[in-house]
Amino acid sequence: MSKAARAHIAPGGSVGILGGGQLGRMMALAAAPLGYKVHIYCPDADSPAAQVADACTVAAYTDTAALAGFAQAVDVVTLEFENIPHHTVATLSEHVSVRPGWKALHISQNRLREKEFVTGLNIATAPYRAVGNRQELETAVAELGRPAILKTTELGYDGKGQIKIGPATDLTRAWEQMNGAGAVLEGFVAFSAEVSVVIARNLSGETACYCPVENRHTDHILDITIAPAPYGSGLMKTAGDIATRIAGALDYVGILAVEMFVTETGGILVNEIAPRPHNSGHWTLDACLVSQFEQAIRAVCNLPLGNPERHSDAEMKNLLGTDINGYLTALSRPDTALHLYGKHDARAGRKMGHVTRLFPKSGIRHHSLKNPPDP
Repeated sequence: MSKAARAHIAPGGSVGILGGGQLGRMMALAAAPLGYKVHIYCPDADSPAAQVADACTVAAYTDTAALAGFAQAVDVVTLEFENIPHHTVATLSEHVSVRPGWKALHISQNRLREKEFVTGLNIATAPYRAVGNRQELETAVAELGRPAILKTTELGYDGKGQIKIGPATDLTRAWEQMNGAGAVLEGFVAFSAEVSVVIARNLSGETACYCPVENRHTDHILDITIAPAPYGSGLMKTAGDIATRIAGALDYVGILAVEMFVTETGGILVNEIAPRPHNSGHWTLDACLVSQFEQAIRAVCNLPLGNPERHSDAEMKNLLGTDINGYLTALSRPDTALHLYGKHDARAGRKMGHVTRLFPKSGIRHHSLKNPPDP
């Protein structure tokens, strides 16, 4: 049987990961106790993931020869980063299974395709219009009104590639800032919170869904995740059901995150899907028996999935830039776990690590990690 056709990967096998960031690092750390080796493929030397992996190929994602050698060295491939060129996945898929497959990547890499896919499942999103030129932008703004958000269809994250269209925004200037990239205009939605659901699905179709969490952002970057989200069980069941439907429709294999808005009237709108471990699932490392990273390894190797139930409530806070200097304070707290990513340059806004604070499983939050640990 060719490696591309293998379903089950037994412990002792090698898991290839595309991307070398902190998500790959935490996947590699989760794979080791299950008996798997991890081989990282990324263009950067001394990446966070490579520091803890068994092997690393440092090459461009377009290097056909390096990709072929990587495929021969591993038993299955997954990813920690969704902006992988189609050529990369197509080349690897000729030799070895890539999970999740190209369908999920193709959809999630493009905001317009993503929204069309979700609305095609009769799941609500914010109102939107495709925008391909200045005139289409003017028409879209006339239809959706102001304020609105103009977003590139590809490569935007953490607030990048986005322009707010306010009452006085010059549309010609706004379109020029897109630099000719395809775009989508999203209408304004009055929402009370952002929530997300992380779900695992293996090749056999088994799923494991973590509780919905609330995400709070600062300057478009995730600041704090609260688990569980402090909303009623009915609304949270709906969020979990939406994530399950999306994973099933994608025939997904791996770990998937679905970001959603809770509207002021109590509805749920899907914002984005991420075909990889997600920042809002980091709390599972400390508050669950089986973390999102272990579930990712289990899913792509087609093992039985673990129990996603939490044993504690949690708050996760990202450590951005020089926040990392507070590591000693975080280590001194008996209810707090520290995770650092091995990055050397603490630039402003760069995710250097995170801390998770645990609470009794009551749904009541007595403390907050709103402020980073003291230096």
